[in-house]
Parts: sequence; structure tokens; C-alpha cells
Amino acid sequence: MRSININTNARDELIDITAKVRELVPADMKNGICHVFCMHTTAGITVNENCDPDVKHDLIYQLDKLVEWNNPAFKHFEGNSAAHLKASLMGFSLSIPVRDGALMLGRWQGIYFCEFDGPRSRSLSVQFMVTQ
Repeated sequence: MRSININTNARDELIDITAKVRELVPADMKNGICHVFCMHTTAGITVNENCDPDVKHDLIYQLDKLVEWNNPAFKHFEGNSAAHLKASLMGFSLSIPVRDGALMLGRWQGIYFCEFDGPRSRSLSVQFMVTQ
């Protein structure tokens, strides 16, 4: 098992971690699965387009519209219920196939760490499983 450490800079931020995950693929691995797990309840992980930076903006914009930060109905005492909800919407893990030693991402796909309660120091767990 390996890990990726990330320092975020804003309350809401999407960070492309594709290159960091690619670097962790074992040199001797031919085919398998890469499993990435976010160990935080106010951050998530997703796969989305990594060509146009406006996609990151649009995702954050729409999540902010869906989940207001200062909703008076929220009862969580820490005041970050919106971050918990956004993280749950994005999800906490990904499984990405590995073929011939490379992540099987589509042409425009990238792996994004999704910060919703930053800035913070965060960690992801990355594990590789070999298949036939």
C-alpha cells in the first residue's frame, strides 16, 4: 500500500492527481486494479475531464448551488456539514483498471482529489492488485 499526501489551498478545490497516481504503478505490474481511497470525511475523489480547467470550476459551482455552506437547517456542531455532504456526493474511492502497466483512463479523463473543507493537509491510500 502506498499513499499520496496533498496540501490544499482553498475551502473548495479540485486537484488533478493523475500524475501522482501514475507514478505509483509498480514497474513490474502488467494488469490489475488501482484502488484509490480518500481517508477523510470532508474530501472526496472523482474521475472527470482534465483538458479544460473550466470543468473544475463548473463542478465546484454546481456543488455549491446544491449544498449551501451556511444552511441554517444543518445541525452538525463543527459547522462544516456542507463539506461532508459534498464529499459523500463525490465519493471516497475509485477503482481504475491497469492494462500493460498503464492506468486505463479515457483520453480526457483525470483523477481529482476534491477538497471541501480546506485548506488542509490530506492523505490518500493507493493500492494495486494484480489480475491475470
